[in-house]
Amino acid sequence: MDGLKAVIDYGVIGLLLGLSVWAVAVAIERFGYYRRVRVAEHGTRVELEVALTRRLVVIGTVAANAPYIGLLGTVLGIMLTFQTMGVSGDMDVKSIMTGLALALKATAAGLLVAIPCVALNNVLRRRVRERLAEFDALREKAGG
Repeated sequence: MDGLKAVIDYGVIGLLLGLSVWAVAVAIERFGYYRRVRVAEHGTRVELEVALTRRLVVIGTVAANAPYIGLLGTVLGIMLTFQTMGVSGDMDVKSIMTGLALALKATAAGLLVAIPCVALNNVLRRRVRERLAEFDALREKAGG
């Protein structure tokens, strides 16, 4: 059972940590790209939109799934706590509450990853809309 506890602790928390690093790396790259991009150099709006939204799906996917990954860790931790109680016959309130509290840390970790990712996704999508509006304004000015 200690092996399963380690998988829950390190596996779920490690996965969430890895996903958060990946999402932050994508966000940093996108912020840099948005500063460098010259909208006038793109031939069409679609071409620009594809370039601007590249890899944003990573951040959105992490934001959407991190709470579920955390919840999975919590459910597994609770199952492990109940299984340990059943095998040992130990109904000590202290050990039960300790096991449940440790299981809930996975949900907390999932939320700690998801909330900043939602914010990053919203900020980056706003930048995309601003750049597309800039493109539209340039085309309108050139055409009109």
